[in-house]
Amino acid sequence: MATDEELLARSGTDASAFEPLVERHSRALHGYFARRAPGAADDLLAEAWLRAYAGRGTYDAARGPVRAWLFGVARNVLAAHWRGLERPGAVATLAGEASSDPWHAVDRRLDAAAVAPLMRRTLAELPAVERELLLLIAWEQLSPTEAAAVVGVPAGTARSRLHRARTRLRAALAPSAPLPLTGDLA
Repeated sequence: MATDEELLARSGTDASAFEPLVERHSRALHGYFARRAPGAADDLLAEAWLRAYAGRGTYDAARGPVRAWLFGVARNVLAAHWRGLERPGAVATLAGEASSDPWHAVDRRLDAAAVAPLMRRTLAELPAVERELLLLIAWEQLSPTEAAAVVGVPAGTARSRLHRARTRLRAALAPSAPLPLTGDLA
């Protein structure tokens, strides 16, 4: 079985080599979109695959594995989607302002209903990169190194920011029911 890197390299001359990548990673990418923009997940997934195919020549193995590159493409597609929503009647933040970062939707996705409002506020207060790193690792099961490649920071920086995010969440949730932060958040 060919590796993702081999398939992506071959897809430059053989378009059919890209198909196994779609089969291998569509479920994970769809989950990424469904947790962040539930009503648009299918369309965003299609757009991500179009962009990934069109930009397959830009993949740089030195920056991380293909999986991390694909999540980076997905992140850019999602950001473009959110920017498109920034107009009257757009998605509202916790403060009721239009935003390209609709984390109020996280509330609907948390299983721990008792801590959901606190979790939502705490996640919204995290810097965007820390929040994205935490969710890429918890929800998408990326390694810290892969998540670092997705958000475009060095792996050591990602680990530091992840540690800060987890520490803030633990501190905020300390009086509440314990919630493990090393596994799934939803």
